[in-house]
Amino acid sequence: MASVNLAMPTMELQEVELNNVEKGQMGAKSGGAYLTWNDLWVTVSSKKGGSKSILKGLTGYARPSELLAVMGPSGCGKSTLLDALAGRLDFSTRQSGDILINGHKQKLSYGTSAYVTQDETLLATLTVKEAVYYSAQLQLPVSMTKSEKKQIAEQTIKEMGLQDAMNTRIGGFGNKGISGGEKRRLSVCMEILTRPKLLFLDEPTSGLDSAASYYVMSGISRQRQGRTIIASIHQPSAEVFNLFHSLCLLSSGRTVYFGPASAAIEFFTRNGFPCPYLQNPSDHFLKTINKDFDEDIEQGSAGRKPTEEVIDLLINSYKSSESYHEVQNHVAEICHQGGEMLEKRSHANFTTQSLVLTRRSTVNMFRDPGYYWMRFATYVAIALSLGSIYYNVGSNYRSIEERGLMVAFVVSFMTFMTVGGFPSFVEDMKVFQRENVNGHYGCFAFVIGNTLSSMPYVLLISLVPGAIAYFLAGFQNGFGHFIYFALVLFISMMVVESLMMNVAAIVPNFLMGIVTGAGIQGLQILSGGYFQLPSELPKIIWKYPLYYMSFHKYAYQGMFKNEFEGLKFTDDMFGNNHIMSGEEVLRVRWQAEMGHSKWVDLVILLGILISYRLVFFLIIKTKEKFVHARKSSTSILSNRSIQIMAKSLPASPLHGLTPSHDIATNTR
Repeated sequence: MASVNLAMPTMELQEVELNNVEKGQMGAKSGGAYLTWNDLWVTVSSKKGGSKSILKGLTGYARPSELLAVMGPSGCGKSTLLDALAGRLDFSTRQSGDILINGHKQKLSYGTSAYVTQDETLLATLTVKEAVYYSAQLQLPVSMTKSEKKQIAEQTIKEMGLQDAMNTRIGGFGNKGISGGEKRRLSVCMEILTRPKLLFLDEPTSGLDSAASYYVMSGISRQRQGRTIIASIHQPSAEVFNLFHSLCLLSSGRTVYFGPASAAIEFFTRNGFPCPYLQNPSDHFLKTINKDFDEDIEQGSAGRKPTEEVIDLLINSYKSSESYHEVQNHVAEICHQGGEMLEKRSHANFTTQSLVLTRRSTVNMFRDPGYYWMRFATYVAIALSLGSIYYNVGSNYRSIEERGLMVAFVVSFMTFMTVGGFPSFVEDMKVFQRENVNGHYGCFAFVIGNTLSSMPYVLLISLVPGAIAYFLAGFQNGFGHFIYFALVLFISMMVVESLMMNVAAIVPNFLMGIVTGAGIQGLQILSGGYFQLPSELPKIIWKYPLYYMSFHKYAYQGMFKNEFEGLKFTDDMFGNNHIMSGEEVLRVRWQAEMGHSKWVDLVILLGILISYRLVFFLIIKTKEKFVHARKSSTSILSNRSIQIMAKSLPASPLHGLTPSHDIATNTR
């Protein structure tokens, strides 16, 4: 009890700070959020045209200041139940039944709940302190000062026991960082900054050893004061099991047991399946109700029985037990008693979010060598190679082809290499999807932040390698000509980055994304008007519409005009020394459209870049709409249902619903 009470002042202080900032919106009544579900069914359509039930008529509740564990063998419906309660079911599923918060139908708006997935989608280059601080700047309201946000971030880090790793980078593939348990606690830390009343955790101990699992769950347990916590967990250790207040045990989507975790052993013993001495209770429960291996289970003196028969026996025993009727009564009482509606909380405004995302993304790009620095080194090497191969091309007839070849290589292949950043784009999208679905910021702020943060690096890659190749080759003199060359290269690279971001938003798989992006690039290069002149392109598909849709067309023609206009070339191939103007070369050799200047081509390129970014925004916005659409409001019990359930209520007020934190702590 002493350790629990010591943690309470800190939590209360944080709640008061947030309440003052939000002028009452960030607070909730001391009772917190009572979550109930009654006769909950979830079905999915099968490939054969039928349907399969994942959850089958589940009923239960979760109370403030308590930790409810959802346990069961793999495939029993743990994650599906969590997704249903959090409003995250996929559109391919159908849900029926009643899910209520404080007896009301309401959406889980931003700040009222948090969901921590079992996948650690974190930016590996950031330190723990930076990750939490950036998250606090994004989530906490704009009315709070930076120092207040920083204080809350640091306090939350300490509450989750991460103070010793504050300045350690998170790390990831190929980069050593914090441990798996610390990553899991960091994920929780970033979601509880707004002090949500409901906290959902999907397999928080997955992939961790027993010691790390205990530290993760004990840190979560310390956050339960005034908060309703529901965690799906596969096979906890005995120490972790002792942290649970309530237990929901599932098998094949059916409830085997629901009630106090400490009473589960007695339930199994009463039905002839006592937990052996010194054995982990969760191991015993899962072994008894796991039908994957079809082993017979020993039932006391009655001998051994098939697992399926044992599961049916336990389910029927639970439904006929006093515990089952108590659960029904508690659900009805909570619905009858009602409570406050959870109000949506405010977070940082659009400008703040855009600036924070730009700063965070800039830091990530700078520290990740695979994002731009390796590409920069490769571009410099290629630029040196180009400059040495086409060194000082001159102005003879052969230089026409050499200039054209170099321009084609720069526009086609130097921009094509931008696909090398696709793995980093995919990681960025994973982080965005997690933070966006949890309401940290919107799609447009992410697009702005990603665009602004990438521009300095792409500009550097355009200027330095571009200058090396341009001046070694002896292209047109004049600073203006070089600036145009670098601008076309810069915008073309940004276009390809935008294309790959679009692919990453649609095809998150690394290998398929690379193939898709490279294929689209290949089609645009072929139809751009260099490898086959515009007049020779087949009119169907290749000329109309691919030729006019390919950004390479405008990059080729803009660079050709920039390079050939104003120059004179000597046709010395047959000894006649005929002088050809650059304009004549453009019309005859490259079939350039001379009706407009090179600056029009540059503007069109810029328009393509903007349109690609807008397409990217529309893709992720559409996905966001689908996510929010399936986050439908939780169902409400009809008046008739409440009246029927209320008939079984005792006359006493909401008895038995006081959080059993103190009792549970004393008994353990």
